[in-house]
Amino acid sequence: MRPCSTVMHLLLRCMRGCGRHSRSRMPRRLRQPMSYIKLIFKSLYFNSLTNSEVVLDCILEPVFWMVEVITRWFGMVFVFLVVALTSSVVFIAYVCLLPLVLQTYSLGWMMWHICYGNWILVMIVFHYYKATNTPPGYPPKMKNEVPFVSFCKKCVIPKPARSHHCGICKTCILKMDHHCPWLNNCVGHYNHRYFFSFCLFLTLGCMYCSISGRNLFIDAYNAIDVRLCFLKHLLFCLCTFQFNRMFHKSVIYMWVLTSTVSVALGALTLWHAVLITRGETSIERHINNKEAKRLAKRGKVYRNPFSYGKLNNWKVFFGVEKRSHWLTRVLLPSGHTPYGDGLTWDIYPLKKDMLPV
Repeated sequence: MRPCSTVMHLLLRCMRGCGRHSRSRMPRRLRQPMSYIKLIFKSLYFNSLTNSEVVLDCILEPVFWMVEVITRWFGMVFVFLVVALTSSVVFIAYVCLLPLVLQTYSLGWMMWHICYGNWILVMIVFHYYKATNTPPGYPPKMKNEVPFVSFCKKCVIPKPARSHHCGICKTCILKMDHHCPWLNNCVGHYNHRYFFSFCLFLTLGCMYCSISGRNLFIDAYNAIDVRLCFLKHLLFCLCTFQFNRMFHKSVIYMWVLTSTVSVALGALTLWHAVLITRGETSIERHINNKEAKRLAKRGKVYRNPFSYGKLNNWKVFFGVEKRSHWLTRVLLPSGHTPYGDGLTWDIYPLKKDMLPV
């Protein structure tokens, strides 16, 4: 039995026992209020909407409120950290590593590093800017003919399919995936592609810095250990070695940061790639799992109504309509809008047209 139901049941038994012993001694004018109180407890006990989950939500409501306030107020701090850390890595790459590339690598490798590094940087900056400044999409607040699947009790408006309420933004979001504190914005219908592309290209950029700077990191790490001992005996060379130490520490800082981010963000990017392949968001992943378990008990198989096939899900996500769009809309900066308006998802005819692409 659920905890809430157990507590209510015990309270009713106590009141019933007290009522039996004191019914004969209780004045007639107090019997009606006591009966009314017992009726209130019975209404709570037999209310199908009152369960352990509701009680737990009420208890944890102050915690949720505190998390929402902290996330809302610290959103700009997270954005500043992303910009500051990315800028520091770019500064080290251009000031410390680029001169070494120009001096040591051949012309072919030099052109590869310059072109690839700058392409990755442009893609990261473009998609992060678009992800933070593009509204995710909101359901209409006025009465309209758009079909809806539920009703938001907080916004007091109908919710279309795939829409969910964000407690931090205090509004409903079209095709909501999650609220990202590093963007200080919700990830929804209109900026989901920017968010994923930013994660993807930032992971590729960090992997590029980590792999290409591995030998420099080893040399810098060993050089710092040797020079720290050597400085004890040669204090007159402090200025020269101090510059060298700053160079080596910068290389170590860049390698450690990019390696850590490439692992952590790479795992997140891979998870979102799996979700895109299945045609679902992070929230829908949990909902679909529950629905699949519920139907499995009945001997049925659940099918995601918003999945159009693995390849077509990627084409719908990136807005690919022809082969050239893989270059112009995926590998190059593009501000095109996603398919549909986020209110309805009847794009089945599009599925047949996109298969040959």
